[in-house]
Amino acid sequence: MSVSTIINATELLTIYKTENILLVDASNGPNTKLNYENKHLEGALFVDANTQLATIETDVAVGGRHPLPSLEDFSKTLGDLGITPQTWVVIYDDKNGANAAARFWWMLRAVGHEKAQVLNGGIQAAEKIGFPVNSEPVHVVKKEKYPCTTWQWPLASMEEVENVAELPSHTVIDVREAFRYNGESEPIDLIAGHIPGAINFPFTQNLDENGLFLPKEVLQEKYTAILSDTKSENTIIHCGSGITACHTLLAILQAGFAMPKLYVGSWSEWSRNHKPIAPHQK
Repeated sequence: MSVSTIINATELLTIYKTENILLVDASNGPNTKLNYENKHLEGALFVDANTQLATIETDVAVGGRHPLPSLEDFSKTLGDLGITPQTWVVIYDDKNGANAAARFWWMLRAVGHEKAQVLNGGIQAAEKIGFPVNSEPVHVVKKEKYPCTTWQWPLASMEEVENVAELPSHTVIDVREAFRYNGESEPIDLIAGHIPGAINFPFTQNLDENGLFLPKEVLQEKYTAILSDTKSENTIIHCGSGITACHTLLAILQAGFAMPKLYVGSWSEWSRNHKPIAPHQK
């Protein structure tokens, strides 16, 4: 069974008790585990973006702030969450899917798990329509390690990005906010600016004024203007650390395009490796 990329809160509320759906809270940031323990959608488990969706290295120059975990570690994480190839997984966070819900979705789909969706509008949209929320502990029925052997969706290395970013045959998209791309300031990484040749299309452009994904037709129009002349294998998406980029990858797939490459290391890796930076930094 295949499912759509995104599920709306009203649909989820209708089916979450009658279908075998596993809800997962993938919110990331300060105190997110405590926030989850204080309030989560009924029955939702918690996944930690820093320890379960990434293997963070001491040297951020190696792979950026959120490198992918090994497939062995990820297969164990999925098993520990009770996820099998048959499990229907719906993931949410507190940032419209841009926190880590879309990252977990990408990782699931990239190991071949078809039944994975992101909750449109996140926990806020669910609460707005009266989806049950509580602080009750959720019992996990652990399973065997999930069978996965490779990342089936395409990845780009820092070396590839450096080789192709300024070629007319390729499109590298930076989904960070414009002020970060423009080098006006950098609140997270050490250096402000962007990869020379990369264009800026902030992930917020995927959303409407209510924090919901734009309709498929609107996303199609937006991304056709950017990607119509570039093959998917020549398109690379990045952000600061490989998390928010997955929000745009989700939107691109939702718009009907083939999956581009994800540059996981993103700006956090690039900016720490003495690579060219635009605007020019002295």
